[in-house]
Amino acid sequence: MRRLLLIACVLFAPVVHATVLVPAEFREVVQGSELIAYGRVVDTRPQWADGRTRIDTVVTVEVASWLKGGSDDTITFKVPGGEMGRYRSVLIGAPVFKPGDEAVLFLKSDGSEFPIVFGLNQGVFRVRIDPDTGRRMVVPPPLMATSSAPEVVTRGAATRRPLALDEFGAQVRAAMAPLPGAPGRAAAAERRGAGR
Repeated sequence: MRRLLLIACVLFAPVVHATVLVPAEFREVVQGSELIAYGRVVDTRPQWADGRTRIDTVVTVEVASWLKGGSDDTITFKVPGGEMGRYRSVLIGAPVFKPGDEAVLFLKSDGSEFPIVFGLNQGVFRVRIDPDTGRRMVVPPPLMATSSAPEVVTRGAATRRPLALDEFGAQVRAAMAPLPGAPGRAAAAERRGAGR
C-alpha cells in the first residue's frame, strides 16, 4: 500500500519551477544593457502574458537622464509579476515598482514589445533622497557580484553603501569603457572581416 501511495504522489505531484539567479558583476550589467536611464515611475499596469498563464507589469518611467542609448522623455518596460483582480503572479527576485519610485534602470531586449530589466533586481538601482543633504543617492541591489569568486553576502557591506547620483553615473561611464589591453570593437570587427 505504501508503494502505491508513493507512486501516486510522484505521478500526480504538481510541477515546481525555481528561479536561479547568478549574481552579475557591475561591468557585466552595464555592458549587457542596451539602455540605461535614470528616472521616476509615472505608471504601472498589469497585463496577462503567455496565454493568460501569468501576469507581467508594464512600467512607464519619465526619464531625467540617459546614461546609455535612448533619447525619449519616457521609457516603457516590463517586469514579471503583477496583480489583476483576484489573481496575483509573483516571481522571486523580480523588481516591484509603484508610481513615484526613482531608479537607475539597466534594460535589455528579450525580443518582445517592451525591454526587460537586466538580471531581474540586479538591473534596478533604487534612488533615495538623503534626509541630511537632500542629495539623490543610488542604492545598489542586494545581489551584486564584485568578482567571479564565491562571495558571502554581508549586511552593511561597503559595496552596498549609497553613492551620489553623479558619482554613480561616472561609475557607469567607466564601466562602459573597454578594459585596458582589451581590443576595441572596431579592431575585433576588422579581424573578423580579415578572416573571410
